[in-house]
Amino acid sequence: MRYMLDTNICIYLIKNRSDELLHRMRRLHTGEVGVSIVTVAELQYGVSKSQQKERNQVALEAFLLPLEIADFSVDSTLAYGEIRADLEKQGHPIGPLDTLIAAHARSLDVRLVTDNTRKFAHVPGLRVEDWTST
Repeated sequence: MRYMLDTNICIYLIKNRSDELLHRMRRLHTGEVGVSIVTVAELQYGVSKSQQKERNQVALEAFLLPLEIADFSVDSTLAYGEIRADLEKQGHPIGPLDTLIAAHARSLDVRLVTDNTRKFAHVPGLRVEDWTST
């Protein structure tokens, strides 16, 4: 995996809301793009609270099918502790799930693809890209 998709990017793709994103995804090979298991959990939560659970579950499963799903590792937990403590010390904490995803991407040495690069700007050592901007 070279790129880890943040939850917001997954939602854009599932709902086909960004031609630029779809274009970028089509240029990549299988195995180059994946998601954190934390992102899968967030997406599953969205399905569970939706009005059209069956339809959204099918859409989620179809979306995830070609992607690598990265399990959270001990290295990821170490990165999480460091990142969360560092962000709190800086006065720039982010949400716990975003911190988990950032730690996961950093521990795997992959780029995090998000449309909210500002949120992750203070995470040391994290490489972030926004594929929604042209």
